[in-house]
Amino acid sequence: MGEENKQRPNGHGGKNRYAVACSIIGSIISILMGYDTGVMSGAMLFIKEDLKTNDTQVQVLAGILNVCALVGSLTAGRVSDWIGRRRTISLAACIFLAGSVLMGLSPNFGTLLAGRCVAGVGVGYALMIAPVFAAEISSAQIRGSVTSLPEICISFGILIGYVANYLLGKLPLVYGWRAMLGLAALPSAVLAVSVLAMPESPRWLVMQGRVDQALVVLRRVSDTPGEADVRLAEIKAAAGLQAADDDAAAAAAAAQAQGAPGRQPRPPPRGAVGNGVWKEMFLHPTPPVRRILVAAFGVHFFQHLTGIEAVVLYSPRIFKAAGIATRSEILAATIGVGVSKTVFIMVAILLVDRIGRRPLYLSSLAGIIASLACLGLGLTVVERSAPRHSPTWAVVLSIATVFTFIASFSVGVGPITWAYSSEVYPLRLRAQGASVGVAINRVMNAGVSMTFVSLYKAVTIGGAFFLFAGLAVLAATFFYFLCPETQGRPLEEIEEVFSRGWRARLPSSEAPVVELPVSSVTDGNAKARP
Repeated sequence: MGEENKQRPNGHGGKNRYAVACSIIGSIISILMGYDTGVMSGAMLFIKEDLKTNDTQVQVLAGILNVCALVGSLTAGRVSDWIGRRRTISLAACIFLAGSVLMGLSPNFGTLLAGRCVAGVGVGYALMIAPVFAAEISSAQIRGSVTSLPEICISFGILIGYVANYLLGKLPLVYGWRAMLGLAALPSAVLAVSVLAMPESPRWLVMQGRVDQALVVLRRVSDTPGEADVRLAEIKAAAGLQAADDDAAAAAAAAQAQGAPGRQPRPPPRGAVGNGVWKEMFLHPTPPVRRILVAAFGVHFFQHLTGIEAVVLYSPRIFKAAGIATRSEILAATIGVGVSKTVFIMVAILLVDRIGRRPLYLSSLAGIIASLACLGLGLTVVERSAPRHSPTWAVVLSIATVFTFIASFSVGVGPITWAYSSEVYPLRLRAQGASVGVAINRVMNAGVSMTFVSLYKAVTIGGAFFLFAGLAVLAATFFYFLCPETQGRPLEEIEEVFSRGWRARLPSSEAPVVELPVSSVTDGNAKARP
């Protein structure tokens, strides 16, 4: 163990290219979700003209996907515990494929709404499973980066959606928006098949009692066989299998001494994994689990209260309110939003494992608060000015702060929400805990997307963004006081971080590391104690 620590930080593996490649493929499902969000922002302009929908129908169409994502997210955790992480990704792609075909062939608003509902279930599955798979297959040193991959895929999908709006918007009205929405069916079909070539999550395999298969996967995603053995010992200890193995070995030794055959340990039954999780989370949680749930659910609760969905989904309306007139100019401006979002999430991926979750998240919120306040000011001035006589500074400020808001969100709050919430759960709670977190995320997303038009008509569009700025201040307060740093910690040690109490906010790198002898690994106790 001492030699392992000299070779790699904290005694765990470095950047394994195969693990990163698997995480990228598993995260591609998120591109489809992002594409749907981005393409719908422009498609709604054409749908409203073609199907003669009113503002209420537009809001329902925008938000119903997230309402139906609740069904997917709340069932995805149990399904992934049953059939595995890899097959759950394939199932998500199949569901999204069906929804895309239905939307692309929609003859009327009712069929379009039904397609959005089906696609929403697929989105719920995708949002839950992609970061969980990435977290479970990667090492501690790159986990922040790879669990942020679903967010960059979402952003890349949004960008593709904006570009599709601009290009397909030139088609005849009756075909344009249908082509925009149906296009996602092709990559869904490819992903549903290709993802089956990936390895399964080693942590899920251990939970199924398939330890030998888990070790094979770990050796493919680790830098050295020694690292794979260490990671397997930690996973077995977290799953409670190490103690069972020790008891079985002791019983076998005793039986052999008496001349009787010893009993071999039995793997958990296939349907048993995940049983009792809801009781442990909500009826009888331990203090560390309670703190974990508050932190994980809280980051999902606050993510959309910053107004990101309002800006991404309704950016054409915001640009129109800021003074951009033609449809072509509006769609071109939204492409800039997509580019900004994608670029700054890539920056976040480079930084999250270097400077930690907390500094990046809190800095992101500071930029969000400043951007929203300036956006609210600019839009208020533009709205109160005479038509076509808005002060130039107000127009420039409104447009510029849309981009600074997107950049601030994308460099911290966006990717870290998914990275943080996928890594804090104990192994036994991870899949179903992540399901509940995604459900909360979708409720908040739907609440913003389905009420934003009504909100800005009630309090003005500038007032709506002042409100979001105030909510972002609450988000910063929550994260500062209730979310400790998890940078560099193996998944099996993070529950220990939360056992210190609400005010344990120091980065794990500041905690002293105790090197244990090699024999302690075989006992399942190879953890660096702060």
